[in-house]
Amino acid sequence: MRWNVWVADWQMQCCGEPFSVGATVSWTLVPADRAWLAQALGEETAATIEWSEEHHDEPSAGQMRVEAQVAGISAVHARLRLAEGKDAYSYPVDGVLSPLTSADGWTPNQGEREFIGYLVTLTADEDPLT
Repeated sequence: MRWNVWVADWQMQCCGEPFSVGATVSWTLVPADRAWLAQALGEETAATIEWSEEHHDEPSAGQMRVEAQVAGISAVHARLRLAEGKDAYSYPVDGVLSPLTSADGWTPNQGEREFIGYLVTLTADEDPLT
């Protein structure tokens, strides 16, 4: 089995444990917000991301717990664009992926592009649902 998983910068910085390629992780996964990821990384890349790693939500029917091996890590950096309107907020655009061998949540920004998270590929020989 193989999954592409979004790991948000703030999730790692708050409660995450550093990990590296080849390590075994035990994570809680929830369905990825593909609309948000499409803004950051484009439709094609977002379509490959099934799950987001989660530390804070209450248990729900849509989540799963996995134990799997980290097969790949890419840092995601994006420009932040300010939305228009009364309740303006920033959202990521023009994201780029940079391969890494480890992740600790504190990857430096790349010029105008800010670090927003990791795209992680997990693999397991068997169905790791617990």
